[in-house]
Amino acid sequence: MSVIKTFQFLSKEKIEDLANDLLMRMQGTPNFPNWPGVAERAVDFLKLGMVWDKIPNQNGRPVAARIYPTQRLIEINEDIPKLQQDPGFVESTIAHEVGHWVLHINEEEADGIVEQLELPLDCVTTEQPFLCRDVGERMALSSPKTQADWVEWQAQYFASCLLMPRYKLEEARKKYDLTKWSHLYALRKDLGVTISNFTNRLQDLGWIDIPKGSKQIYLRNTGFNR
Repeated sequence: MSVIKTFQFLSKEKIEDLANDLLMRMQGTPNFPNWPGVAERAVDFLKLGMVWDKIPNQNGRPVAARIYPTQRLIEINEDIPKLQQDPGFVESTIAHEVGHWVLHINEEEADGIVEQLELPLDCVTTEQPFLCRDVGERMALSSPKTQADWVEWQAQYFASCLLMPRYKLEEARKKYDLTKWSHLYALRKDLGVTISNFTNRLQDLGWIDIPKGSKQIYLRNTGFNR
């Protein structure tokens, strides 16, 4: 069995269920899912490490982060200014890598390789695999085409569900007016996400609509229940 899982097409519902399952497992632990900062708490709960380091470009494109499965390590690129300046982008980046860990990595297999390497035996291993993400539009692909695109889309959708679960948004909509930008900015600050990620999540849920090229926010009539 490989450290990297065989690719599967996962529905939004399945990905959201897996994100909710992680949040539920965090309940009652020292990493209780409080906001903002839930992604870092998820990293601690999963017993992953996280470091900032220089990551070289891949195929001429900058890489925000990557994950080393057998080291249980997430590496964040310290050379990207946006990661130094935008806490919401950092949170999304970390949650994206958590998504890769949950969706695309065989945890038991990764741990098994580590245990094998720790044995006093001569072991032959292949080059350690890792997953990475581009800084650009791949983070929010709306129409994935290749298998690699789908892998990135799945991890990013998981990140959205982890950072902005429905139950948190249900609580928030009782106190905030989702048609007012000032309320949306206050909410996204409470959640620790970027305003673009937040509005994309609300539109994906079918709660609001922001016509292209407009700043006007409309409530949709599709309701708020799943």
